[in-house]
Amino acid sequence: MPLAEWAEATARNLLSEPLPRRWAHSQGVAFAAEDLSTILGDQTDLIVAAAFLHDIGYSPAIAVTGFHPLDGARHLRDAERADGLLCRLVANHTGAATEAAERGLAAALAREFPPPPADLGDALTYCDMTTGPDGQTMPTDERLAEILSRYEPDDPVHRAITASSPYLTAAVARVTQRLSRRESPLGELLRSVSCG
Repeated sequence: MPLAEWAEATARNLLSEPLPRRWAHSQGVAFAAEDLSTILGDQTDLIVAAAFLHDIGYSPAIAVTGFHPLDGARHLRDAERADGLLCRLVANHTGAATEAAERGLAAALAREFPPPPADLGDALTYCDMTTGPDGQTMPTDERLAEILSRYEPDDPVHRAITASSPYLTAAVARVTQRLSRRESPLGELLRSVSCG
């Protein structure tokens, strides 16, 4: 069974009934990941899997610390025996290190789940930050505003999103640039000339 199929079933089991809106968002993030296949190549299945699983830590069945990236990654590691890189992607998605610091969990996150390769982390961040809460495509600035509107200014999520917005926006821009180079006929021509 491909990793993404397993991830979809796992996320559905944990999110669809208790958190249907979170499940809709996760499906939208996974659909966005599928659209990155031109730049992800053989890593597409991994990023689609991480997209399905990135928010499972919200599930009441596995939430322990209240910090969903860490709870989700620990569940994947300990209960599902998932691939280490997949766990690292879930643990570190979308500026998680900033929120971990807000919650006093930075050392635990860094010790248990080192950051994944930057290009893969950027891809997952891109998918999350361009997908709204109901799974719809959404511009990054609107997505950031939508997240902030759900949390009071003194909430760790609000503070973390505010602090990490430049990083999140830059990650989306890097992936957008990679996509535009890949999809541009001029980019294809320039690559063929420089490689030839």
